[in-house]
Amino acid sequence: MTMFGVLSRYLIRQNLYLMAICLSVGTCIYLLSDVFDRLDDFIRAGLGAETILFYFFVKIPLIVSQLMPAIFLLAMVIQLGVLSRSKEMLALRAGGVSFAWFIRFFLLYAIIWSFGQLVFSQFLGVFGEVEANRIWKEDVRNKQIDELSIKGLWFRDGPFIVYADAAHPAKSRADNVTVYEFATDNQELIRILTAKKALIDDNGWGLLDVHELDTRTFVSQERTSQFLSVRQNLKAYAAVELKGDKAQLPLLELTQAIKKLEESGSNVEILKTVWHGKWSYAFSMAVMALLALMLATLSENVYANIGFSLILIFVQYGVHVVGATAGEKGVLPPFLAAWMGNIVMGGAASLRLLWVAMPGFSVTVKSWFGRA
Repeated sequence: MTMFGVLSRYLIRQNLYLMAICLSVGTCIYLLSDVFDRLDDFIRAGLGAETILFYFFVKIPLIVSQLMPAIFLLAMVIQLGVLSRSKEMLALRAGGVSFAWFIRFFLLYAIIWSFGQLVFSQFLGVFGEVEANRIWKEDVRNKQIDELSIKGLWFRDGPFIVYADAAHPAKSRADNVTVYEFATDNQELIRILTAKKALIDDNGWGLLDVHELDTRTFVSQERTSQFLSVRQNLKAYAAVELKGDKAQLPLLELTQAIKKLEESGSNVEILKTVWHGKWSYAFSMAVMALLALMLATLSENVYANIGFSLILIFVQYGVHVVGATAGEKGVLPPFLAAWMGNIVMGGAASLRLLWVAMPGFSVTVKSWFGRA
């Protein structure tokens, strides 16, 4: 047990050192590419050096949270390659440390890192992304919050189904509104109201230039104004729209937005896929550990394994994107869609590791194929 404690600390120190180097290099490359891509826009906008430096500074936590799974894989591949090349792995195996122990150790180590990645990305990562987008939209692109407009908005609130061609949350106004009102005791449609404009406050929606059609008598009426007890104040929609990409919302805020939108009858499959995606992306570090261990069983050439690891990173990302797209389109359930990349890549790596670390597994598989 003492030996394993010493070995664990040694492996952790070695891994942290390699991760620090890889993360520093990766962050610098990312920042340099971003500087070359956006510096001209900052200069044309007439922004000072202080604003420009602050923009790139607040992006660092976002960059770190995005790169961590790939950095973890590269650090582990280098670490395992160095252990094999220096014959340390051979000496440990000869001393009674099985490869299964390395699998258990690095998998537990990666799971701990996954929780850290989740917390870091949902606090510092989200803060950096929000601040960077605010500077880019308001200072560089001059896109003010007051100009926010939501096109094709619809939702359900109590007996009302509401549709608006355009809604302006900051101005508490909606244009070209259609309201379908149903009886409270059943699903019978009782009237349809159309209005050129709606003014919104905490008490409800005030419709202006209203045309009402009673679907029971087919009698039409024209009114200057009409008040409806619609409680939807558009804050949940504004929270999503103002931050651009829905993936920018932190978990807690995203959970609340999903709940509010779901209660209003809106389709939240995309948001649910994003919610599960945050968890799956954080725990992709555990998958990266399995992939690194798998590569160590295939080759002891550290340079070849680094090349293979880069390919696996792109494959993992590709499968993740396919799954996320399927979830957003409703082809797959949100959970399965978000975790598909981890399931496919982690499952493939696990099978290889079971084959190597558990002789009984390989014997069983061979016997199955022999019978077939």
